[in-house]
Amino acid sequence: MSLNPTLSQTIAQLSQTFDQIPEERKELLNQLTDYIKQKKKAGQNINLVFICTHNSRRSHMAQLWAQAAAANYNIPAVKTYSGGTEATAFYPAAVQAMQELGFEIETGPETINPKYKVKYSPDEPTIEVWSKRFDDVANPKADFAAVMTCSDADDNCPFVPGVEKRIAITYNDPKASDNTPQQAQAYRERALQIGREMLYVFRQV
Repeated sequence: MSLNPTLSQTIAQLSQTFDQIPEERKELLNQLTDYIKQKKKAGQNINLVFICTHNSRRSHMAQLWAQAAAANYNIPAVKTYSGGTEATAFYPAAVQAMQELGFEIETGPETINPKYKVKYSPDEPTIEVWSKRFDDVANPKADFAAVMTCSDADDNCPFVPGVEKRIAITYNDPKASDNTPQQAQAYRERALQIGREMLYVFRQV
């Protein structure tokens, strides 16, 4: 499957850096790999819901990267989603970081919580992303893995209805850099880290 050219370049570069992932992180990531392997072996759909407090930064990045990683390694029947313990908006600096790495992201009508159309491959359907609660009607109600991408969501979301497997793969929040000279670099670094780790997960499958 062909991916967006810039995204393909980013993936090629990140795929050479799996040695940067600490062993204790790999143990967490392997839990997600194992879930995907089990579903794939059973010939079942693989639904992954990435959950963070505001569904504005890390959960969106992980959702998009996981979908692209599945395509890159030709893992079929993968559908990724995201949600939060509350809805806010996909943060512009996070959008920009993902665009720079090769995701084509088109903004919809200007609203408090705009919907974005995302392309990672010319061959695959557009993904529509926006901030929503984890139990939004757009997300699966059963037969999915919940991947908690921030510790706040993991703490504040003790029960996720319908979940088959719950895995905490948390990331530091780039929000701390908002409105500082370090903002763009902080978001880029987090987007690259999440990309590297999602690619690692799917390569093991």
